[in-house]
Amino acid sequence: MRIERFLDELACSAIERAIGTRSPAVLRPTTDPKHGDYQINGLMPLAKQQKKNPRELAEPVAAVLRDHEAIAKAEVAGPGFINVTLAPAWIGNALKSALADAHEGVPPADEKHRIVVDFSSPNIAKQMHVGHLRSTILGHALCELLAFIGHDVIRDNHIGDWGAQYGLLIAGLRKFRPDEEGGALALDDLESLYKRASELAKTDTVFADAARAELAKLQRGDPENRALWERFVAITRVELDRMYERLGVRFDHWLGESAYDAMLADVAKDLEARGLARRDEGALCIFFGDDEWSDAPERLRKQKEPFIIQKKDGAYLYATSDIACIAYRRDHFHADRAVYVVDVRQGLHFDELFAVARKLGHTMGLAHVGFGTILGTDSKPLKTRDPSGKTIPLSSLLDEAERRALELMAQKSLDLSEQERTTLARAIGVGAVKYADLRQNRMSDYQFDWSKMVALEGNCGPYIQYAAARAGSIFKKGEIDERSLAPSSIVLEVPQEVSLARTLLKFPDVVHAAAETYQPHLLTDHLYAVAGALSTFYEACPVLKSEGATRESRLALVALAGRQMRRGLRSLGIDVIERM
Repeated sequence: MRIERFLDELACSAIERAIGTRSPAVLRPTTDPKHGDYQINGLMPLAKQQKKNPRELAEPVAAVLRDHEAIAKAEVAGPGFINVTLAPAWIGNALKSALADAHEGVPPADEKHRIVVDFSSPNIAKQMHVGHLRSTILGHALCELLAFIGHDVIRDNHIGDWGAQYGLLIAGLRKFRPDEEGGALALDDLESLYKRASELAKTDTVFADAARAELAKLQRGDPENRALWERFVAITRVELDRMYERLGVRFDHWLGESAYDAMLADVAKDLEARGLARRDEGALCIFFGDDEWSDAPERLRKQKEPFIIQKKDGAYLYATSDIACIAYRRDHFHADRAVYVVDVRQGLHFDELFAVARKLGHTMGLAHVGFGTILGTDSKPLKTRDPSGKTIPLSSLLDEAERRALELMAQKSLDLSEQERTTLARAIGVGAVKYADLRQNRMSDYQFDWSKMVALEGNCGPYIQYAAARAGSIFKKGEIDERSLAPSSIVLEVPQEVSLARTLLKFPDVVHAAAETYQPHLLTDHLYAVAGALSTFYEACPVLKSEGATRESRLALVALAGRQMRRGLRSLGIDVIERM
């Protein structure tokens, strides 16, 4: 059950019964538990409309609410809002239903959508570096959350596998390593070749022209250049697959820029034929200040720089490919929504892209899920290159996370085999990196701090993993099959029981909010609240030493708390561990 939806409907019904008017309840959680669980604020604007005292309207509504079994107290406070306290018996029954449900009481979305999530998107012939971290982690978590509430999710890795860099790579290979054109190459070799070729092209016009010629041959389908390009892609995929396996990330499709190359000429012709794009100094551009775009958002109408569709030399750009990609996702995937997990610096590009898509008649929902920058401890963007200028691979960061996880495990003196220790270190280390990212409001920059990330206290991944493992250990210690729990009732008498139960009740609302607003930090906040409430509960409420109905009820609370934490971790793409 989604408690906030239930209470909102209950409050709206109470307003209609008491006053004879259907009006929004404006339900909000209270900021202080002393004032109840939720606050109804809708009577104040209604009173203003009716030119009445808000408290005069609020009191009969509160009286209606007090008659419902879910409500222990409904009190008018302040200028005319209503503080609502839920009845412990009703909370217990709601949690009992959640315990019996395979999805912990989380209902499916009202309407099932087919959603393409576009995330990670590294470039071919380059290693993944820390700059790819947020898109990969955030995108994967959103896929898991959206799928959990019943959507049909398509995971698409829109890799950078087309464009001028491949002309440089081919020309560089033939100039610097001609004997290895058909031999063995590693990803490091490709990165080195691209760097040398790119630098040479800046000063050597003959080489730059040769690179452009190689690109033109590739784009025309030259068999030799096509074979080289396919090798570059295959070499890179080996390393990318290894990194994604380590991160526990998967994709349904790897449709990069090359997948849409055959569509680009038609995109350009269509835009020009409709009068939406025009030639300017040989390039095909969209100027949002033109009359054809009078219905575009004001911020775009003021944009002076054009949205370039085709350069004067005939080459197409990201804009063209992205327009074709939207059409493909509509026609091939029959998607209802497409979600782009790309950093906030690309915000203008997506504003322009979505405006073009709407003008072309695409009705598919389009969302840019932006995110901020990872900062180092010096509050500057986390370096992606070492002092020599070499890219710092993402694998180095994960190696350090696992090393620190091993140190953390050493403090616990666990009796583990070397293989178990390695597996656990990966789960804790990689989980810590993921959680540290996901617990932030995605729009914010955040500081990457190892000391806070890999720890056993505070709002961090290892702490939640530990809390979930501890909840499961109670059943192992008591030799109880958690799956067989079927309490006759969940009785909430001790304040710590009530506090934990109220926290658990929010899980379905939190999951839906995190998924539909693309904000996983709402879920991490909930998991941290559950872990904290459970710890306080342990201190005040013996579980295995309790007897009868009290023991049964407390076991049910621990079981549901453990399930929410495990479900939440998996929905964030973080491994659950059995002991720690």
